[in-house]
Amino acid sequence: MDIKEDNESRVITPNETRLQDSVSVRTGTLWTAVTHIITGVIGAGVLSLAWATAELGWIAGPAAIFAFAGVTLLSAFLLADCYRYPDPDNGPLRLNSYTQAVKVYLGKKNEIVCGAVVYISLMGFCIAFTIVTATCIRAIIKTNCYHREGHNATCSYGDNNNNIFMLLFGLLQIFLSQIPNFHNMLWLSTIAATMSLAYSFIGIGLSLGKIIEKRTIEGSVKGTPADNRSTKVWLVFQALGNIAFSYPFSIILLEIQDTLRSPPAEKQTMKKASIVAVFIQTFFFFCCGCLGYAAFGDSTPGNLLTGFGFYEPFWLIDFANACIILHLVGGYQIFSQPIFAAMERWLTEKYPQNQFIVRFYGFKLPMLGGTMRLNPMRLCLRTMYVVITTGVAVMFPFFNEVLGVLGAFGFWPLAVYYPVEMCILQKKIQSWTRPWLLLRGCSFVCLIVCLLSLVGSIYGLVGEKLR
Repeated sequence: MDIKEDNESRVITPNETRLQDSVSVRTGTLWTAVTHIITGVIGAGVLSLAWATAELGWIAGPAAIFAFAGVTLLSAFLLADCYRYPDPDNGPLRLNSYTQAVKVYLGKKNEIVCGAVVYISLMGFCIAFTIVTATCIRAIIKTNCYHREGHNATCSYGDNNNNIFMLLFGLLQIFLSQIPNFHNMLWLSTIAATMSLAYSFIGIGLSLGKIIEKRTIEGSVKGTPADNRSTKVWLVFQALGNIAFSYPFSIILLEIQDTLRSPPAEKQTMKKASIVAVFIQTFFFFCCGCLGYAAFGDSTPGNLLTGFGFYEPFWLIDFANACIILHLVGGYQIFSQPIFAAMERWLTEKYPQNQFIVRFYGFKLPMLGGTMRLNPMRLCLRTMYVVITTGVAVMFPFFNEVLGVLGAFGFWPLAVYYPVEMCILQKKIQSWTRPWLLLRGCSFVCLIVCLLSLVGSIYGLVGEKLR
């Protein structure tokens, strides 16, 4: 394997990201943007929506799904308008990351706070994906064991220990994390988006089949009963956090928008893509949540696909779990790329002459006939990131509780507060006018909901850890 130095490659700083001097060929379209969004949002969260609907009941459950959809679409529209920033001194800026947009519009202090929330949320998504992938791998193994040995066989396969599967997933992500950026990920996003639609259809189909088989619709207006009133309140709050986790794609919206070609204006394409993606997303979420609750009623599982047992049709359950795994492999990278870009950008600006950071090496691949370009800093940083997320997943392998905490923690600041504040500044909306009151009122209501969801989800997570 031959090695050669590549001195031409370097990481571009934010100040070089100008409309008239694009750092890469932006060829994205409406459908590539929709693909990236679906890859990011129709993932682990969709599997918990039946449980969330069961906790909220037949009225509050669907209402919460539609409410979060509306807030997410509003957030996407506000952020899409913030992509271009008029700079009178240096020409128009393209704001290609969430934290960069917050810094330009709201200042350095807000950027620091926002950056912390963004990167914690992104890491949280990756942790959740690691947990779900391990669960699905074990489900495939158990399904085949029961099919082979019979339904009375002992096929535990370490029901309470998915560590080995999490480590295998982490090992795969170390290799995939060397994908340079979003511009090189269309193939992975296409596969992941296709898989997400496939297992969502399977979950819907199995739920519908169970309803037809039982000839009854389970569930009630009040939702699943609990041992006492306080426990029910905590579970309702946690369910709202699960729905919040499933929806917003605000933290990756500007990165996706930066891949779009122009003309037409990027914001026009991004708004259309957001409408299409949120419509598709809401359709699947509503079907999975409501049909899953109708099929299982008070016994609705935390992960929809695990409710169909490990028996027959074993091949369909295997296929659904395999689709989830393939989707989360791509979803992990979608949510990791903004973190990778931020870390590498900061180090390149801090140490522009350090060869360990800025130099790339080309490795000839003898069997494939191509060349792979590696950067030592990128290899070390991205590997460390995968190791950290995998380690946290091993420590807290609780599906619904982790999703609830992550959803409640990131939804209000990232999907509501910062988009609203940037919109008010950009459009120069006067205080106490009708638009100002509507935007601030929406932000306040979402804050209260997310605080309640966060408390309920932390309560559930601590309770699971102490058991």
